Amino acid sequence: GKRKDMAGGEYIGLKECGAAPNCFCSTDSIEDSPDTNIPPFKWDTSKLSSSQDAFQQLHEVVKGYQPGQSNIDGGGFNIVTFDPEAGYIYVQFESLKNGYVDDLEFAVINKEDNVVQVRSASRLGYLDFGVNAKRINYLANALREKGWDAPGVLLETHQGYAEENRVTSF
Repeated sequence: GKRKDMAGGEYIGLKECGAAPNCFCSTDSIEDSPDTNIPPFKWDTSKLSSSQDAFQQLHEVVKGYQPGQSNIDGGGFNIVTFDPEAGYIYVQFESLKNGYVDDLEFAVINKEDNVVQVRSASRLGYLDFGVNAKRINYLANALREKGWDAPGVLLETHQGYAEENRVTSF
């Protein structure tokens, strides 16, 4: 559905990432923003019959997230919004040492398909040193184990991000 940005303007999808290499969003244009665009996640319609069922499973996967995995998000996380009816989850993750907060969103934009849009972004700073890619990939791996099509962030398609953040894997 429609959302409002900080200035009150409406948009469909999730907020675009911008120029900093510290964000990924599946609704960013692959033509305009190849370094921030990632594929959306898709649930297996033979196992989950509705977006509500998919968001219940997605919620379980998020709740099972391990703070400190890959040396990130050691400060834990908080599920701020969980609305399976609307097809929306908003989570805040916190770094261990500095208390930086990052935002993660999952949203169904079109109720007629089995697609979940994904956005993970740092609030502060320019670089994220691979944190958002590692977070997305951890969740994508857990979803793939449940039959989802969840590619995550691939090194071969996000070389610019990896080079700017000085990371060789995520």
